[in-house]
Amino acid sequence: MGDGTPIKMLHDRVLVEVDKEAGERRSSGGIVIPATAAMGARRLAWARVVAVGPHARAVQAGDRVLFEPDDKSEVEVHGELYVVMRERDVHAVAAERVGDQATGLYL
Repeated sequence: MGDGTPIKMLHDRVLVEVDKEAGERRSSGGIVIPATAAMGARRLAWARVVAVGPHARAVQAGDRVLFEPDDKSEVEVHGELYVVMRERDVHAVAAERVGDQATGLYL
């Protein structure tokens, strides 16, 4: 957290900080597409895990996770915006420790 205050998440809850660059993106022609632009398909987002509850099994603090940002609970702590979700809402985990496991996908 910004001021060093520890947070203890409960159950299987995960607290994440959404990547700043996840907002705007560029088309192949160089056109800037704002985060508020409506897309045909739902877009997933990457975030950094800040804290996890004691029942989270596959996610650890410091991991990057892929999740669907719509309909998630947002919370502001000391001016920083975070998202709270259940571990089951995480689609993928990107971390060095998962490199030893055969996933078939390398991000």
